[in-house]
Amino acid sequence: MEYTINKLAKLAGVSARTLRYYEEFGLLSPARSNSSGYRMYGRKEVDRLQHILFYRELGVSLDDIKRMLSDKNFDGRDALLSHLSALHAKRKQLDLLIANVEKTISALKGETIMSDEEKFEGFAQMMIDDNEKRYGSEIRGKYGGDAVEKSNTKFRGMTKEKYAEVESLSNELHNTLIAALAQGDPAGESAQKACELHKQWLCCFWDSYSKEAHVGVAQTYVDDPRFTAYYDKIAPGCAVFLRDAILVHCRQ
Repeated sequence: MEYTINKLAKLAGVSARTLRYYEEFGLLSPARSNSSGYRMYGRKEVDRLQHILFYRELGVSLDDIKRMLSDKNFDGRDALLSHLSALHAKRKQLDLLIANVEKTISALKGETIMSDEEKFEGFAQMMIDDNEKRYGSEIRGKYGGDAVEKSNTKFRGMTKEKYAEVESLSNELHNTLIAALAQGDPAGESAQKACELHKQWLCCFWDSYSKEAHVGVAQTYVDDPRFTAYYDKIAPGCAVFLRDAILVHCRQ
């Protein structure tokens, strides 16, 4: 079955203007134009639009959606399984927050007592969801969905004390990196101490550690402008310096 742009827009619950914008963006083109010049969309375009709208609902940027759908290895079935997993996680997160609000209201009414730990139930999942929106498709493509889910499960199960320990470790890492950069030697004592701290920090989230993965992450800090900007806020040149130090560390 084929649809005109207005019929497809109505079917999908979006505006025709949105579909025109997707076409201009290079994200969704009509299958053909009929004799009257109307854009016509077929089954392939309908399926593609479904993926686009799923990704948009999950907060994925149009640039990332375009990159993923243009990948020659893109698999529609795998993408749907990924959508389903993400939506289940999103529903679980909403259920946790709803329960949190209900408990809080009950506590305010004096009907129950709420522990400090209970007050923050669900917020770890919010951090996971935010990370998924920003980097989910990339890290799943690079490390596999199973590894990402194991990491998320580990983070979700962190106690308040463990999270404070991770924050303290992160601060120590930043301070050590600043000192190491001042010395300017990626193989120096301070730089290698920073690498060990970075390894410990990664292991707070990773289910298992490997030198290859550590080097891969370090290279991402240089290749991806978002990570480069994060580390270079600690000190100019920090991303490249940390990558070089980790290369030394993992070759020892």
